[in-house]
Amino acid sequence: MPEYVNWLRHASPYINAHRDCTFVVMLPGDGVEHPNFGNIVHDLVLLHSLGVRLVLVHGSRPQIETRLAARGLTPHYHHGMRITDAATLECVIDAVGQLRIAIEARLSMDMASSPMQGSRLRVASGNLVTARPIGVLEGVDYHHTGEVRRVDRKGINRLLDERSIVLLSPLGYSPTGEIFNLACEDVATRAAIDLGADKLLLFGADLGLIDENGRLVRELRPQQVPAHLQRLGSNYQAELLDAAAEACRGGVARSHIVSYVEDGALLTELFTRDGGGTLVAQEQFEVVREAAIEDVGGLLDLISPLEEQGILVRRSREVLEREIEQFSVVEREGMIIACAALYQIADSDAGELACLAVNPEYRHGGRGDELLERIETRARAQGLKTLFVLTTRTAHWFRERGFVPSSVDRLPSARASLYNYQRNSKIFEKTL
Repeated sequence: MPEYVNWLRHASPYINAHRDCTFVVMLPGDGVEHPNFGNIVHDLVLLHSLGVRLVLVHGSRPQIETRLAARGLTPHYHHGMRITDAATLECVIDAVGQLRIAIEARLSMDMASSPMQGSRLRVASGNLVTARPIGVLEGVDYHHTGEVRRVDRKGINRLLDERSIVLLSPLGYSPTGEIFNLACEDVATRAAIDLGADKLLLFGADLGLIDENGRLVRELRPQQVPAHLQRLGSNYQAELLDAAAEACRGGVARSHIVSYVEDGALLTELFTRDGGGTLVAQEQFEVVREAAIEDVGGLLDLISPLEEQGILVRRSREVLEREIEQFSVVEREGMIIACAALYQIADSDAGELACLAVNPEYRHGGRGDELLERIETRARAQGLKTLFVLTTRTAHWFRERGFVPSSVDRLPSARASLYNYQRNSKIFEKTL
């Protein structure tokens, strides 16, 4: 029970922030077939009950492949894009139509065990996407394969205003009544951009973007994406990453890649500080900045445990308020996760680096180095020539970063007179 209460308390700011926001969620056909699909539906209904305006875009690739195989038809691709001739289009229409009905039924079926029990959940769909043909590329005729021309923004917003979940299928219609097979990633991305969505959420098989060492990349900027695309080559993870970056470049604040395999991945990504997938965002998810008076409470939360362990010298709230301008902080989603202070030593051209602290959960991300660099930059800007640090537990860390052993005799007199011999801190210095 305490864990649940703690989680709910930490989630409450996100619940409030997401209310009345527009989320476009893309679930590929593989995700619809996966055993975890029922849990995803439940989570989507939960989001809807919390006031999120939801547009759900579904894919249909494996379902189309099944129908092609049943009819003895061979699928054809060019540059990873399906060529949709007349016979294939029949399979596409069949697959998409059945999927749409199945998803609507599943949303209705899960009502009894959802937060919306007792309410009427409406799912709306229709000819909300206008498409045009790909045409002939490199001599290859794509027939009924198309791309999104526009999304009916006013129509979708009207449905969202009426508290409906809008369901978009990977089919588009031309003004002349033609039907085109679309990539669900294209539909989701264009819908997010045209609607001015707050988030685009893309489901894939993996937790998110996996780097060359098999580790999850939790956050990156759109300009960092091309390097990853080059590494990934042509695979579905690359398609998701490209869609996420395109949405951000089109004005969507944040795009997220999450797993349809992992139960609760969507909620973990949306309602926890670190998420569970990969975030692609224009703005910085984590910033290094100078501290403000509003940060005093966060600083106390960060340094108090270290003071209890004797690692840091105790500082009262009054002292922090008085010295707040000396501090630089790392802020992550409204939480202070690291800090450091620079004190200029009177009557000298030296400064002291003090109170360098990093939240234990974030000690392996180079944040200490970021703060050290910022403190050194501030010191140089103030005309300081030497930076001192006094430490009892982290001497090796400072030595690895260019600090050399020093002594009380080397400290400027104003600081030497305050040296606590009982604490017996080791002294290091670095020439700037």
